[in-house]
Amino acid sequence: MVVRVGVVGASGYTGGELLRLLANHPGVEVTYVTSREYVGKPVHHVHYNLRGYYRGLKFTEFRVDELSNKADVVFLALPHGVSVNYVPKILEVGIKVIDLSADFRLKNPEMYEFWYGFKHPYPDLLSKAVYGLPEIHRDELRGASLVASPGCNSTAVILSLLPIVKSGIADLSRVIADVKVGSSEGGAKPTPGSHHPEREGAVRPYEADGHRHAAEVEQEVSRLVNNSVKVSIIPHAVSSIRGVLTSTHLWLTKDVDDVELMRYYVQTFSKEPFIRFVKTVPPGYPDPKYVVGSNYVDVSYAVERRLGRLTSFAALDNLVKGAAGQAIQAFNIVVGFEETLGLKYPPLKP
Repeated sequence: MVVRVGVVGASGYTGGELLRLLANHPGVEVTYVTSREYVGKPVHHVHYNLRGYYRGLKFTEFRVDELSNKADVVFLALPHGVSVNYVPKILEVGIKVIDLSADFRLKNPEMYEFWYGFKHPYPDLLSKAVYGLPEIHRDELRGASLVASPGCNSTAVILSLLPIVKSGIADLSRVIADVKVGSSEGGAKPTPGSHHPEREGAVRPYEADGHRHAAEVEQEVSRLVNNSVKVSIIPHAVSSIRGVLTSTHLWLTKDVDDVELMRYYVQTFSKEPFIRFVKTVPPGYPDPKYVVGSNYVDVSYAVERRLGRLTSFAALDNLVKGAAGQAIQAFNIVVGFEETLGLKYPPLKP
């Protein structure tokens, strides 16, 4: 089976990663790519690394009627607040949607007013969208029509929390996630804060008074424990280009030794194809450097017993497991492919 795929917003970093990963996916034919800025230009005009791939495929303007004749599934790599205008129309013509924006991630429409500053026009679709983190929604993704693919910061924090929330050993009413992120998270269009020359050599907190990805984390983790979980995320811009590392801090509510802690991580992730537990062997703790270019997530923990502080770590590539790779992983499940198809690339080194 070959699935015809469209990528809307294909000229940005996330769109480029979708095209890079889909180029060698044996079950996919990319038939439709859009960009308002590069209409009529070939894919390699923007994504120089894809020279020799997608011969004859050119960027076009997005039109639902044209998409309906060319694709079975569409990836939307659009800014927050833009996808929401297109998703209902795409679903109406029978095309499955993998949306990489935040427009359908939150179940409570009031949260969009609080975190994103707009009133959600399609609250009925929020209940139908499946949050596209396979590690917790694998069964719901099978055959889904609308997937809301998670953000990179929320993915890292949720995965860092999974072994802990399932074990019941920590206070979930005050979780603090210190997240370091590379400059590519800011997208292909630089701003004074995201432009790499401004970030090189810097370690700068931003949105430290409340980061909107906390809403996704609280929603998903609260659902897992059937209780209210409160999470504060403080992201820091660092000088790397790619990668996310979260150090998620919790306070233990019971004594637990290393063997027991290790067992929680192994039990949680042993069957997950893209999660790797890192402990004692070099580099000792997760480091984004060793997952770059891949869909893998490295996880681990540390305990400061003097204070009863537990820190859970997760490192991932923000453009792969934090965006395009995760979306393709969900896509594979949606259409019935092997979950890892087209994604088993080892990370780069150095």
